[in-house]
Amino acid sequence: MNPPRPRSTPTAVKELPPGPEAVTNSALAEGSSAAGNAAGRTVAGGSRATGGSGVALRVEAAGGPEAVLTVEDGCRGRAARVVVGGVGVDPLTEWQVVEWVRGELDGGRGGRIVTPNVDICRAAARDVALRELVNSGDLVVADGMPLVWASRLLGTPLPQRVTGADLIWTLSAMAASRGWPVYLLGGAPGAAVAAARELAGRCPGLRVCGVEAPPYRFDESRAGLERVRRRVAAARPRLVFVGLGFPRQERLIEELRRELPGAWFVGCGAAIAFAAGQVARAPLWMRRAGLEWLFRLLSEPGRLARRYLVDDLPFALRLLGGCLMRRAFASRIR
Repeated sequence: MNPPRPRSTPTAVKELPPGPEAVTNSALAEGSSAAGNAAGRTVAGGSRATGGSGVALRVEAAGGPEAVLTVEDGCRGRAARVVVGGVGVDPLTEWQVVEWVRGELDGGRGGRIVTPNVDICRAAARDVALRELVNSGDLVVADGMPLVWASRLLGTPLPQRVTGADLIWTLSAMAASRGWPVYLLGGAPGAAVAAARELAGRCPGLRVCGVEAPPYRFDESRAGLERVRRRVAAARPRLVFVGLGFPRQERLIEELRRELPGAWFVGCGAAIAFAAGQVARAPLWMRRAGLEWLFRLLSEPGRLARRYLVDDLPFALRLLGGCLMRRAFASRIR
Protein backbone atom coordinates (compact mmCIF):
# COMPACT_ATOMS: atom_id res chain seq x y z
CA MET A 1 0.00 0.00 0.00
CA ASN A 2 1.13 3.57 -0.60
CA PRO A 3 1.30 5.84 2.45
CA PRO A 4 0.07 9.41 2.31
CA ARG A 5 2.66 11.96 1.40
CA PRO A 6 4.17 13.80 4.39
CA ARG A 7 1.81 16.55 5.46
CA SER A 8 4.22 18.88 7.22
CA THR A 9 7.53 19.04 8.97
CA PRO A 10 7.04 18.25 12.67
CA THR A 11 7.74 20.99 15.17
CA ALA A 12 11.03 21.04 17.03
CA VAL A 13 11.19 18.87 20.14
CA LYS A 14 12.85 20.31 23.21
CA GLU A 15 15.66 18.28 24.73
CA LEU A 16 15.66 17.52 28.44
CA PRO A 17 18.23 19.36 30.53
CA PRO A 18 21.18 17.31 31.79
CA GLY A 19 20.23 15.07 34.67
CA PRO A 20 19.95 11.43 35.71
CA GLU A 21 17.41 10.67 32.99
CA ALA A 22 18.85 12.77 30.17
CA VAL A 23 22.30 12.71 28.60
CA THR A 24 23.59 15.53 26.41
CA ASN A 25 25.71 14.96 23.33
CA SER A 26 28.76 16.62 24.88
CA ALA A 27 28.66 14.25 27.82
CA LEU A 28 27.98 11.28 25.58
CA ALA A 29 30.97 12.01 23.40
CA GLU A 30 33.36 11.42 26.29
CA GLY A 31 34.59 7.86 26.46
CA SER A 32 32.80 6.69 23.33
CA SER A 33 35.83 5.26 21.53
CA ALA A 34 36.10 2.06 23.57
CA ALA A 35 32.49 1.11 22.95
CA GLY A 36 32.89 2.09 19.31
CA ASN A 37 35.67 -0.40 18.79
CA ALA A 38 33.51 -3.12 20.29
CA ALA A 39 30.51 -2.19 18.16
CA GLY A 40 32.40 -2.63 14.91
CA ARG A 41 30.00 -0.45 12.97
CA THR A 42 30.31 3.13 11.82
CA VAL A 43 27.29 5.17 10.81
CA ALA A 44 27.31 8.71 9.54
CA GLY A 45 24.13 10.63 8.85
CA GLY A 46 23.10 14.12 7.90
CA SER A 47 24.76 14.62 4.53
CA ARG A 48 22.51 15.23 1.57
CA ALA A 49 22.92 12.93 -1.38
CA THR A 50 24.47 14.57 -4.41
CA GLY A 51 21.96 15.29 -7.14
CA GLY A 52 18.91 14.34 -5.11
CA SER A 53 16.89 15.01 -2.00
CA GLY A 54 17.68 11.84 -0.08
CA VAL A 55 19.81 11.41 3.00
CA ALA A 56 23.05 9.45 2.62
CA LEU A 57 23.77 6.93 5.35
CA ARG A 58 27.28 5.49 5.50
CA VAL A 59 27.69 2.14 7.21
CA GLU A 60 30.93 0.25 7.68
CA ALA A 61 30.74 -3.23 9.16
CA ALA A 62 33.77 -4.65 10.92
CA GLY A 63 35.93 -6.57 8.47
CA GLY A 64 33.81 -5.58 5.50
CA PRO A 65 33.66 -2.86 2.86
CA GLU A 66 32.01 0.46 3.44
CA ALA A 67 28.69 1.07 1.74
CA VAL A 68 26.94 4.36 1.15
CA LEU A 69 23.18 4.07 0.57
CA THR A 70 20.66 6.80 -0.07
CA VAL A 71 17.29 6.94 1.63
CA GLU A 72 15.10 8.85 -0.78
CA ASP A 73 12.47 11.30 0.35
CA GLY A 74 9.03 9.72 0.69
CA CYS A 75 8.07 6.06 1.02
CA ARG A 76 7.43 3.53 -1.66
CA GLY A 77 4.56 1.08 -1.36
CA ARG A 78 4.83 -2.08 0.73
CA ALA A 79 4.19 -5.57 -0.53
CA ALA A 80 1.87 -7.97 1.26
CA ARG A 81 3.29 -9.67 4.33
CA VAL A 82 4.87 -13.11 4.09
CA VAL A 83 3.41 -15.54 6.64
CA VAL A 84 6.14 -17.62 8.26
CA GLY A 85 5.40 -19.78 11.29
CA GLY A 86 2.07 -18.02 11.82
CA VAL A 87 3.68 -14.57 11.89
CA GLY A 88 3.23 -12.03 9.10
CA VAL A 89 6.57 -10.49 8.08
CA ASP A 90 7.06 -7.44 5.87
CA PRO A 91 9.37 -8.22 2.90
CA LEU A 92 11.59 -5.18 3.41
CA THR A 93 15.31 -4.54 3.47
CA GLU A 94 16.91 -2.65 6.32
CA TRP A 95 17.14 0.45 4.15
CA GLN A 96 13.49 0.26 3.16
CA VAL A 97 12.58 0.12 6.84
CA VAL A 98 14.60 3.27 7.49
CA GLU A 99 12.95 4.96 4.52
CA TRP A 100 9.47 4.00 5.67
CA VAL A 101 10.02 5.24 9.23
CA ARG A 102 11.48 8.52 7.99
CA GLY A 103 8.53 9.11 5.70
CA GLU A 104 6.05 8.40 8.46
CA LEU A 105 7.86 10.67 10.94
CA ASP A 106 7.97 13.41 8.31
CA GLY A 107 4.20 13.08 8.11
CA GLY A 108 3.78 13.24 11.88
CA ARG A 109 2.73 9.59 12.14
CA GLY A 110 4.07 7.18 14.75
CA GLY A 111 4.38 3.42 14.70
CA ARG A 112 5.94 0.28 16.11
CA ILE A 113 8.57 -2.11 14.73
CA VAL A 114 8.61 -5.76 15.83
CA THR A 115 11.66 -7.91 15.04
CA PRO A 116 10.61 -11.57 15.47
CA ASN A 117 13.19 -14.33 15.60
CA VAL A 118 12.74 -18.07 16.13
CA ASP A 119 12.21 -17.65 19.88
CA ILE A 120 9.50 -15.03 19.37
CA CYS A 121 7.78 -17.12 16.68
CA ARG A 122 7.84 -20.15 19.00
CA ALA A 123 6.13 -18.12 21.74
CA ALA A 124 3.62 -16.68 19.26
CA ALA A 125 2.78 -20.16 17.96
CA ARG A 126 1.66 -21.22 21.44
CA ASP A 127 -0.21 -18.06 22.45
CA VAL A 128 -2.80 -16.27 20.33
CA ALA A 129 -2.40 -13.03 22.30
CA LEU A 130 1.36 -13.00 21.68
CA ARG A 131 0.81 -13.75 18.01
CA GLU A 132 -1.52 -10.76 17.76
CA LEU A 133 1.04 -8.63 19.62
CA VAL A 134 3.56 -9.43 16.87
CA ASN A 135 1.21 -9.20 13.90
CA SER A 136 -0.24 -5.87 15.04
CA GLY A 137 3.13 -4.16 14.62
CA ASP A 138 3.21 -1.43 11.99
CA LEU A 139 6.38 -3.01 10.61
CA VAL A 140 7.35 -6.63 11.28
CA VAL A 141 10.78 -7.70 10.03
CA ALA A 142 12.66 -10.98 10.33
CA ASP A 143 15.41 -10.87 12.94
CA GLY A 144 16.18 -14.59 12.51
CA MET A 145 17.75 -16.26 9.47
CA PRO A 146 15.53 -19.38 9.82
CA LEU A 147 12.57 -17.13 8.97
CA VAL A 148 14.34 -15.96 5.82
CA TRP A 149 15.20 -19.56 4.87
CA ALA A 150 11.60 -20.66 5.51
CA SER A 151 10.26 -17.87 3.29
CA ARG A 152 12.53 -19.03 0.47
CA LEU A 153 11.30 -22.60 0.82
CA LEU A 154 7.73 -21.30 0.59
CA GLY A 155 8.54 -19.47 -2.64
CA THR A 156 7.88 -16.04 -1.09
CA PRO A 157 11.41 -14.98 -0.16
CA LEU A 158 12.12 -12.23 2.31
CA PRO A 159 14.87 -9.99 0.93
CA GLN A 160 17.11 -10.17 3.98
CA ARG A 161 17.39 -10.47 7.73
CA VAL A 162 16.69 -7.15 9.48
CA THR A 163 17.84 -7.06 13.09
CA GLY A 164 17.22 -4.66 15.92
CA ALA A 165 20.98 -4.66 16.49
CA ASP A 166 21.45 -3.15 13.00
CA LEU A 167 18.41 -0.86 13.04
CA ILE A 168 19.60 0.92 16.16
CA TRP A 169 22.48 2.26 14.05
CA THR A 170 20.75 3.08 10.79
CA LEU A 171 17.63 4.55 12.38
CA SER A 172 19.79 6.64 14.72
CA ALA A 173 21.75 7.94 11.74
CA MET A 174 18.49 8.86 10.04
CA ALA A 175 17.25 10.59 13.21
CA ALA A 176 20.51 12.53 13.43
CA SER A 177 20.10 13.73 9.86
CA ARG A 178 16.64 15.10 10.67
CA GLY A 179 17.38 16.47 14.14
CA TRP A 180 14.95 14.06 15.80
CA PRO A 181 15.70 13.05 19.40
CA VAL A 182 15.97 9.41 20.40
CA TYR A 183 15.46 7.62 23.70
CA LEU A 184 17.12 4.40 24.89
CA LEU A 185 15.14 2.25 27.30
CA GLY A 186 16.40 -1.06 28.65
CA GLY A 187 19.53 -3.09 29.10
CA ALA A 188 21.63 -3.78 32.17
CA PRO A 189 22.66 -0.87 34.42
CA GLY A 190 24.99 1.39 32.48
CA ALA A 191 24.21 -0.16 29.10
CA ALA A 192 21.88 2.58 27.86
CA VAL A 193 24.31 5.34 28.87
CA ALA A 194 27.22 3.58 27.14
CA ALA A 195 25.10 2.91 24.05
CA ALA A 196 24.00 6.54 23.96
CA ARG A 197 27.61 7.71 24.06
CA GLU A 198 28.56 5.37 21.25
CA LEU A 199 25.59 6.28 19.06
CA ALA A 200 26.15 10.01 19.57
CA GLY A 201 29.83 9.57 18.72
CA ARG A 202 29.14 7.57 15.58
CA CYS A 203 26.08 9.45 14.32
CA PRO A 204 27.06 13.15 14.09
CA GLY A 205 24.34 15.44 15.33
CA LEU A 206 22.35 12.74 17.11
CA ARG A 207 20.27 14.05 20.02
CA VAL A 208 19.80 11.47 22.77
CA CYS A 209 17.10 13.03 24.92
CA GLY A 210 17.10 10.36 27.61
CA VAL A 211 18.21 6.94 28.78
CA GLU A 212 16.54 4.54 31.18
CA ALA A 213 17.52 1.18 32.69
CA PRO A 214 14.45 0.22 34.72
CA PRO A 215 14.87 -2.25 37.58
CA TYR A 216 13.98 -5.88 37.00
CA ARG A 217 10.21 -6.50 37.03
CA PHE A 218 9.43 -2.79 37.21
CA ASP A 219 6.52 -3.42 34.85
CA GLU A 220 4.78 -5.76 37.30
CA SER A 221 3.50 -2.80 39.30
CA ARG A 222 1.42 0.12 38.10
CA ALA A 223 3.70 2.51 39.97
CA GLY A 224 6.78 1.19 38.15
CA LEU A 225 5.10 1.50 34.76
CA GLU A 226 3.86 4.99 35.56
CA ARG A 227 7.32 6.17 36.58
CA VAL A 228 8.86 5.02 33.29
CA ARG A 229 5.92 6.34 31.28
CA ARG A 230 6.27 9.82 32.79
CA ARG A 231 10.00 9.98 32.12
CA VAL A 232 9.76 8.91 28.50
CA ALA A 233 6.78 11.16 27.81
CA ALA A 234 8.55 14.16 29.36
CA ALA A 235 11.57 13.67 27.07
CA ARG A 236 9.34 13.90 23.93
CA PRO A 237 11.46 11.61 21.72
CA ARG A 238 10.58 10.88 18.10
CA LEU A 239 12.34 7.50 18.11
CA VAL A 240 12.45 5.09 21.08
CA PHE A 241 14.51 1.90 21.31
CA VAL A 242 13.09 -0.49 23.91
CA GLY A 243 15.33 -3.41 24.82
CA LEU A 244 13.55 -5.47 27.47
CA GLY A 245 13.00 -8.72 25.61
CA PHE A 246 9.78 -10.11 24.16
CA PRO A 247 6.96 -9.69 25.11
CA ARG A 248 7.75 -7.17 27.86
CA GLN A 249 9.12 -4.56 25.47
CA GLU A 250 6.12 -4.82 23.15
CA ARG A 251 3.67 -4.50 26.03
CA LEU A 252 5.48 -1.46 27.37
CA ILE A 253 5.51 0.08 23.90
CA GLU A 254 1.72 -0.29 23.75
CA GLU A 255 1.52 1.78 26.95
CA LEU A 256 3.98 4.42 25.76
CA ARG A 257 2.31 4.93 22.39
CA ARG A 258 -0.73 6.40 24.12
CA GLU A 259 1.48 9.25 25.36
CA LEU A 260 3.60 9.60 22.19
CA PRO A 261 1.38 8.77 19.20
CA GLY A 262 3.72 10.57 16.80
CA ALA A 263 6.86 8.63 17.80
CA TRP A 264 8.26 5.39 16.41
CA PHE A 265 9.16 2.56 18.77
CA VAL A 266 11.55 -0.33 18.11
CA GLY A 267 11.45 -3.48 20.23
CA CYS A 268 15.15 -4.20 19.91
CA GLY A 269 16.02 -6.92 22.44
CA ALA A 270 19.76 -6.95 23.14
CA ALA A 271 20.55 -4.15 20.66
CA ILE A 272 21.30 -1.63 23.41
CA ALA A 273 23.84 -3.99 25.01
CA PHE A 274 25.38 -4.65 21.58
CA ALA A 275 25.66 -0.93 20.80
CA ALA A 276 27.21 -0.30 24.23
CA GLY A 277 29.86 -2.94 23.59
CA GLN A 278 28.78 -4.88 26.70
CA VAL A 279 27.86 -7.92 24.59
CA ALA A 280 29.92 -8.87 21.54
CA ARG A 281 28.22 -9.51 18.20
CA ALA A 282 29.21 -12.35 15.95
CA PRO A 283 31.66 -11.67 13.12
CA LEU A 284 30.00 -10.49 9.91
CA TRP A 285 30.56 -13.80 8.11
CA MET A 286 28.72 -15.68 10.88
CA ARG A 287 25.80 -13.26 10.72
CA ARG A 288 25.52 -13.66 6.96
CA ALA A 289 25.69 -17.45 7.28
CA GLY A 290 22.91 -17.52 9.87
CA LEU A 291 25.28 -18.58 12.67
CA GLU A 292 24.96 -15.64 15.04
CA TRP A 293 22.97 -17.87 17.40
CA LEU A 294 25.96 -20.24 17.63
CA PHE A 295 28.32 -17.38 18.47
CA ARG A 296 26.00 -16.17 21.21
CA LEU A 297 25.54 -19.70 22.54
CA LEU A 298 29.30 -20.15 22.84
CA SER A 299 29.60 -16.70 24.46
CA GLU A 300 26.81 -17.24 27.03
CA PRO A 301 26.18 -21.00 27.32
CA GLY A 302 24.73 -20.87 30.82
CA ARG A 303 22.05 -18.37 29.87
CA LEU A 304 21.25 -19.44 26.33
CA ALA A 305 21.81 -23.23 26.10
CA ARG A 306 18.30 -24.25 27.07
CA ARG A 307 16.61 -21.56 24.98
CA TYR A 308 18.62 -22.25 21.84
CA LEU A 309 19.11 -26.03 21.99
CA VAL A 310 16.03 -27.32 23.83
CA ASP A 311 13.38 -24.79 22.80
CA ASP A 312 14.36 -22.95 19.62
CA LEU A 313 16.33 -25.50 17.60
CA PRO A 314 13.54 -28.12 17.46
CA PHE A 315 11.03 -25.40 16.54
CA ALA A 316 13.29 -24.12 13.76
CA LEU A 317 13.76 -27.63 12.36
CA ARG A 318 10.01 -28.25 12.41
CA LEU A 319 9.39 -24.90 10.74
CA LEU A 320 11.89 -25.54 7.94
CA GLY A 321 10.77 -29.15 7.53
CA GLY A 322 7.13 -28.09 7.26
CA CYS A 323 7.96 -25.44 4.67
CA LEU A 324 9.96 -27.96 2.65
CA MET A 325 7.04 -30.42 2.68
CA ARG A 326 4.62 -27.69 1.60
CA ARG A 327 6.92 -26.77 -1.26
CA ALA A 328 7.23 -30.41 -2.36
CA PHE A 329 3.44 -30.87 -2.18
CA ALA A 330 2.80 -27.69 -4.14
CA SER A 331 5.20 -28.79 -6.89
CA ARG A 332 3.38 -32.13 -7.24
CA ILE A 333 -0.05 -30.62 -7.76
CA ARG A 334 1.08 -28.15 -10.41
